Amino acid sequence: MNEPSKIVGREAEISVLKEALKSDQAELIAVYGRRRVGKTFLIRSVYSNQMVFDFTGVKDASLSDQLKNFSRVLVSTFKPSSKLQVAKSWIDAFWQLAELLEKDLNKGKKVIFLDEFPWLDTPRSKFLQAFDHFWNAWASRFDHIIIVICGSAASWMIQNILRNKGGLHNRLTRRIRLMPFSLYETERLLIKNGINLDRYQIIELYMAMGGIPQYLKEIKAGESSTQAIDRLCFNKDGPLFYEFQELYVALFDRADKHLEVVKALANKPSGLSRNELIEIGGVKTGGTLTTVLDELMESGFIIDYFPFGKKHRDIIFKLSDEYSLFYLKFIEKSKSTGVGTWISKSTSTSWMVWSALAFENICIKHIPQIKKALGISGIYTEHSIWRYASQSSSDLKGAQVDLLFDRNDKCINLIEIKFSIKEFVIDKKYAEELKQKRWTFLENTKTKKSVFVTMLTTFGVKENEYYVGKVQNQINMDALFEPL
Repeated sequence: MNEPSKIVGREAEISVLKEALKSDQAELIAVYGRRRVGKTFLIRSVYSNQMVFDFTGVKDASLSDQLKNFSRVLVSTFKPSSKLQVAKSWIDAFWQLAELLEKDLNKGKKVIFLDEFPWLDTPRSKFLQAFDHFWNAWASRFDHIIIVICGSAASWMIQNILRNKGGLHNRLTRRIRLMPFSLYETERLLIKNGINLDRYQIIELYMAMGGIPQYLKEIKAGESSTQAIDRLCFNKDGPLFYEFQELYVALFDRADKHLEVVKALANKPSGLSRNELIEIGGVKTGGTLTTVLDELMESGFIIDYFPFGKKHRDIIFKLSDEYSLFYLKFIEKSKSTGVGTWISKSTSTSWMVWSALAFENICIKHIPQIKKALGISGIYTEHSIWRYASQSSSDLKGAQVDLLFDRNDKCINLIEIKFSIKEFVIDKKYAEELKQKRWTFLENTKTKKSVFVTMLTTFGVKENEYYVGKVQNQINMDALFEPL
């Protein structure tokens, strides 16, 4: 078993799991998140010394086969003195588990881990009702029992556990939504695996595959980020060449609906409102859309935000999953594969446009790190994006702000995000653009707050004659790698 100290990052999640060990009540913990994000590894690592039963459901297996597998694991785990009959139902199977556990209940915390939990709920199996009964009638009575349920089938976990209105309603004592690694955790994992890349190249990797641990583990020592992307994404044997075909199907029921939303948002990097998803993206309306959006957000594929100064009905949805964006932009439409494919694509104009947008997405995912760099971690802020389309009757020019912090200390940061291969230089034209943008924002919003222009770049901004007076703060990519 792996020790918790060997886990990269996940400090908050480890803390939640360890708190359950100190609890004076029975614990029912749900861990959920997209596949390849490290759920099983985390649970087995933290609870290696307390695990008394570890069972994994089998995908697409029949009720009979699931019960046979459950019986085999019971026998191999507890080694009962008398022959154990295969249960004919989940009610019977869970009572067999209860009886075996009751023989040794006085020696500290006991963790029961049911992995790939949704796969156990086969048609007409009455699995969920049986588990409800097992928890409510038996496990919840023992203060040293911890049950962890886990699964990558996001639709099932969200609708049957997190939103459940039956026996499990309000029964969960803790829940962990395991998200992809931050840049800080990504860097630590790469270093742990002997991968020595500078932060610019780590960001390039992150823009293509995000902070998914299983993807990152595929990177080899001695490869540049470009070589790694080339091998993993454009080689027909590469693990990320076909990953998109399996990703959403494994996570969601009726995944075609989720893919409709994802592809519509991929075509509009700035995001779409619910109505625009229906009108422009061709996504069907109704309760199904609400469920799909909810499941995509819970699984970390999309984010929502309110444009500055807008109301709730103006909420915008934005595709935030790096791998999905990269796949739909470059891998799906690639006419060539094999060695050198990405090397040639990464010098194209389309790459330059995409990389700017991808870097913006990464920055939005690292808001706490940006606030820390600006020295405003302790100040309440609301972050958003602001756009103004010029009206024919107005003297104001159109403008947009990549990221905006509306602060509780009567200040606003207008953050300009620039991805470049070297130190960014503000020239006369861009200096005028910054001046105009700030003025347009002030005139359009009528804000009484102090407005600071802030530059967030890869390698910093050269402090020349056009920088002074136009920019109040600047931070570079190193700030995004800070731990919290």
